This record gives sequence, structure tokens and C-alpha cells, in this order.
Amino acid sequence: MSNRIKEKIQAKILTLPQLKTIVDDWKTAGEKVVFTNGVFDLLHTGHITYLADAASLGTKLIIGLNSDASVKRLKGPERPVNDQDSRALLLASFLFTDAIVIFEEDTPLNLITNLLPDVLAKGGDYTVDTIVGAKEVMANGGDVKVINFVDGFSSTAIIRKIRDIQ
Repeated sequence: MSNRIKEKIQAKILTLPQLKTIVDDWKTAGEKVVFTNGVFDLLHTGHITYLADAASLGTKLIIGLNSDASVKRLKGPERPVNDQDSRALLLASFLFTDAIVIFEEDTPLNLITNLLPDVLAKGGDYTVDTIVGAKEVMANGGDVKVINFVDGFSSTAIIRKIRDIQ
């Protein structure tokens, strides 16, 4: 990968203070900011479809990425398979991704309340009343959308399949 392309991809991986300034600029320019989050450990068709659908809800897509420590707390000591820097780089390489921000907490509530996106998107295993940050986004005039999953795709299932082969 050329240095120019790598730098362009890595420039999408931001801290919360950096991202807050950029989001404020986007909103001032009339952009519609979408936020989603997750672990995104082993990327698969379900992830790509979900993220592309989330991106289509606005003009800028931010992905909140669980840190390695938060993934271990949520998924167990053997996860993540890929470290946070690798996961962030992969997500940042998608054309529809505008920003990645890694968070240490178990939920992205701090990110959501600081960024107040126009749209908060989560996968089909949630309902609006169970989505962290939904009430804050709606109280700010934003929308909350639940995106259907593509059946048959799961990082956990892929990991199990790999273990069964060995």
C-alpha cells in the first residue's frame, strides 16, 4: 500500500476531541451525520452490508469501535481476534467510512452524547428502546434506526468454524 493511501486511511482514525471538531464543521456545512458502533472483529458480508446501509442514512458515517479492553469485557478473554488498530484500519479503508473513533467504555454513550449525531444506527438485534444513546439523540432532534442483519453471518460463528477445522 502506498504511503499516500495509507495516510489517507489512517487520517480517518480520530480521537474524540478531534472528531468533535470535525463533526461540528460537518453539521455547520449541512452534512447529515450517522453514528454506529460495534466490535467488528472478523469482518464479513453482514458487517459490510450493515455499514453500507448505515452510511446510506446520511452523508457522513462515524463508526465507534470498541477497544480491545472493552471487547474482552464484553466477549471474553479470547476476543478480540484482531487488535483495535487492525480493526480500525480495516474499517477506515471502506469508501463509505468517514471517521473511526475507538472507545474504552462498555457502551458508546459518552461518544454519542458528545457528538449528538443526526442518526444513530444499530443492528437488528436491538430495538429503539434498548439502543444506548437513543433517547439522547432523539431529544436532540435526531433519528434512531434499526438495520436488519444479513442472516448467516457472525464473527462468533466464523471463529467456531475455524476452531472446528483444527
